[in-house]
Amino acid sequence: MAGDLAEGRRLMDAAAGDDPGVGLAAVVALRQLVEVLEELQVERARQQGWSWRDIARRLGVTKQAVHYKHGLRIRGKEGL
Repeated sequence: MAGDLAEGRRLMDAAAGDDPGVGLAAVVALRQLVEVLEELQVERARQQGWSWRDIARRLGVTKQAVHYKHGLRIRGKEGL
């Protein structure tokens, strides 16, 4: 976990640096990291009984948006 945090910090520093090529590559990597973290936490929230509405509020989106983005993926895992 500490290594993941260190990598995240390194990416944030690179994204804010003076070299646009390095900065933009870091922005892409951070976006990908955010997507992975969101999937992980939405799945955990659903496993713990959170409603789509509660998850959506925490993410600052609509219930429909979060369900559209994650619903089929999570439903597919539950069916296994």
